[in-house]
Amino acid sequence: MSLKYLPEHVQPLLLALNLARKEAGHLRYSQTTLFALPIDLAWVQSLGDRPELAEKVEAFVSRFGRLQDHLGEKLLPRMAALVGENSKTLLDTLATAERLDLLSSADAFIAARRLRNAMVHEYMHDAQIFLDSLLAAQQACELFFQVIENVQAETVRLGLAQKT
Repeated sequence: MSLKYLPEHVQPLLLALNLARKEAGHLRYSQTTLFALPIDLAWVQSLGDRPELAEKVEAFVSRFGRLQDHLGEKLLPRMAALVGENSKTLLDTLATAERLDLLSSADAFIAARRLRNAMVHEYMHDAQIFLDSLLAAQQACELFFQVIENVQAETVRLGLAQKT
């Protein structure tokens, strides 16, 4: 069989990839501007009195969660469908993404999901947990950006898109 992908899944994948790149650009902006600041425990504890900083944090957390959701619910499942994989759960999707070398670690992706939950729920409760989660999320962004680059490279390899 010479078929490398299922043609009916090309357009949904390319649309998801385009949106992922846009969302990644917004997340990268939030990441760059937020982490240019000297973030430590005192900084986190002061967020309640500094709405302009809290707004930066909220933008980062929101964009982080939105991109992660998009990757796990749209981009990676559509990539799996393109190559004929039927992923029914997030874990199936992540396992397929690992096997296709689109994702370096399903465990790291799941850990990033926990970070998002911690950043949302610990924001006003435990400053140390929030700080630790925020700093770890900064690193997890690179995992997300790499997934998008890997999917883009695979679309180029398959002749579905041009290199950007």
